[in-house]
Amino acid sequence: MDLVLLPIVLLAAFLNGYGIWNDQYANSYYTTAVGSMLSNFHNFFYASLDSAGSVTVDKPPVVFWIQTAFAYVFGLHGWSVILPQVLAGIASVLLIYFMVKPTYGLTAARISALAMATVPVAAAVSRTNNIDSMLVFTLLLGSWFLFKGSKQGSAWKILVSFGLIGVAFNMKMLQAYMILPAFYLFYLLAFQAKWRRKIILLIGSTAVLAVVSLSWAVTVDSIPEDERPYIGSSETNSVMELAFGYNGLARLTGQQNTAGNAGMPNGIGQGNNRGNRGDSTSGPNQIGSGDPGAGQDVNAPDNDNMNGSNGLNAIGGMNGPNGNFPNGQMPNDMEMPNGRDFGRGMGGMFGTGEKGPLRLFQTELSGQASWLLPVVLLGCIAIFAGLRRRNITRKHKEALFWLAWLLPVAAFFSVAGFFHQYYLIMLAPPIAALTGAGFVAMWKSYRDRNGWQAWLLPVSVLLTTLFGWYIMQVYNDTIGAGWSISELIAGILVTVILIVMLHRTHQWKQGFIIAGFIVMLIGPIYWAFTPITYGGNSMIPAAGPTGSNGMFGGAGMGMPMGNGAGDTEMPTMGGRGGMGNRNEEVDTAILNYLKEHNTGETYLFATTDYNQAAPYIIDERAAVITLGGFSGSDPVYTTEELEQLVKSGQVKYFMVGGMGGRGGNSDISDWIKEHGTEIPASEWQTGTDSGSMDNGDTESEAGLGFGFGGQTTLYEVKL
Repeated sequence: MDLVLLPIVLLAAFLNGYGIWNDQYANSYYTTAVGSMLSNFHNFFYASLDSAGSVTVDKPPVVFWIQTAFAYVFGLHGWSVILPQVLAGIASVLLIYFMVKPTYGLTAARISALAMATVPVAAAVSRTNNIDSMLVFTLLLGSWFLFKGSKQGSAWKILVSFGLIGVAFNMKMLQAYMILPAFYLFYLLAFQAKWRRKIILLIGSTAVLAVVSLSWAVTVDSIPEDERPYIGSSETNSVMELAFGYNGLARLTGQQNTAGNAGMPNGIGQGNNRGNRGDSTSGPNQIGSGDPGAGQDVNAPDNDNMNGSNGLNAIGGMNGPNGNFPNGQMPNDMEMPNGRDFGRGMGGMFGTGEKGPLRLFQTELSGQASWLLPVVLLGCIAIFAGLRRRNITRKHKEALFWLAWLLPVAAFFSVAGFFHQYYLIMLAPPIAALTGAGFVAMWKSYRDRNGWQAWLLPVSVLLTTLFGWYIMQVYNDTIGAGWSISELIAGILVTVILIVMLHRTHQWKQGFIIAGFIVMLIGPIYWAFTPITYGGNSMIPAAGPTGSNGMFGGAGMGMPMGNGAGDTEMPTMGGRGGMGNRNEEVDTAILNYLKEHNTGETYLFATTDYNQAAPYIIDERAAVITLGGFSGSDPVYTTEELEQLVKSGQVKYFMVGGMGGRGGNSDISDWIKEHGTEIPASEWQTGTDSGSMDNGDTESEAGLGFGFGGQTTLYEVKL
């Protein structure tokens, strides 16, 4: 057993897992789905968002199946749905170690494992129930089988490796395919067999990849629409379209919807931009064909659509007075984004910088995963410096694999129209592996005084610490200038010592080499601790002394929350999953009222906003319907289906409003208002007294409550 590996694993466990027990709901969008999936197999298979099994989340179900299994064993809590990702993050560190060690040696494996454990964005993501930590673990596991299969000439291990990429596709769709260039290149270079056998096995592996990838999507799409949930965030109620459109090409182009407006989230009264599903009236889960259109909420974990700036007619909530920001200007002088093209002008808002070859080095992104890129660059030069055409070793082949993983992913994020910072966890494995392999290669060249190559090590220490200073100094007002200046001075000092000792023999020489690497890790380690020390964002995680606290996860920007009167304030964490988690908590007065007045209905209530449903599904295991998926604009129900739900005695109470920033189906909300009776807020909402309202709005006195994030109206519909 490698005793040095143990503290590295413990460090990873601490960074990934410390304090997760304080996260009540984690990413409430996904936790709500897990709560619904626990209720029956129908909801479990489809990864249904609500208790009625009427709409899915916007991702395939594999990770949620795992989270549901953990919740079944340990109970449904924030920590129980986060735990699988914590374990996946730790396992990824171990996989990097065991993949690097056979070829590059023990020292390189240790360095790579430490680098993987301290990639800031990896630590930030692994302590949430977002998908990406499990995705990276699965991709690494597939890579491990590929390495083993190529070395041993094992066909079944090659098939398993490609099959695991298919499993990863069923976690986050096309994001899993970003490493396929590395897989194909390494297989062709490293698998030793006659070309005929090699090509046949490659075709078979690709077939396995395709079958496993599309198994769930094809199965779901082949089921009649009236027998399954609506596919959340899709345009055509199709998993295949979701995979290759919304979760595929749209990520590159930034065009998230073909119709509807773009801007900030709109309210209930906007209109059904997606169109109605059809005229079927035979059941709540019957789905007709929807017309494309409509946008969604910026704060989805991956529901990255944004709705019309001209549709800010919300019922309070995030919007300003009367549901609109004056002159399109958000509170606190934050600019209202315009247009659907997220590739232009959105870098500042979502913390992803501007498109270009140096995007990963910009302030907005560099702190997430880019710290060690100078080491990777110079280390690769050291690895390939002695390459000869007829002397391509295993070291060269594995380095090419990691480069073929790193470069396409880096290129994608350099030009992508829309993504969140935490997607950069995809860069963590190749950066970690190449850091270990490259640093050891430079170390050997330095030790052997191998001409110009001997200078690569001190230069890498200098460039990496300079880059670390560049990243950290932006935050001097927050963390103090001591951190950035200390790293810079230490880096320069170690560099000078390494240069002086280059042509000398000294007993401390190796110690200063190790010190150089430790100095380079000052920034990444500090950043990796920030989700713990500064607080995290479970919806859109990111590392950094301010980035985790912003609703959009990376530039220290938090979205002000309205109070219904035009005033804005920043929401606090409150144990509800960190900033950006805008779900309410269970209101005992509402819960008691709904239970007392339930006359045998299947569902406690239906809501246009999943955030209102979340705490009741998670904490109370109540049966609740979400009428429009995450955004409220998915055409899950027609008015005819809603009418049948009420007539059949399945539901009679409807909550409209709440978070105030959601899209919506105006036909549904108009139908509820037309056929329903407003329940006075004083009868069902905590701390609400019509006599205390001073705005003179009799409608508010009749039926509006002022909960977390905005106004809520409760309707009772009887037909």
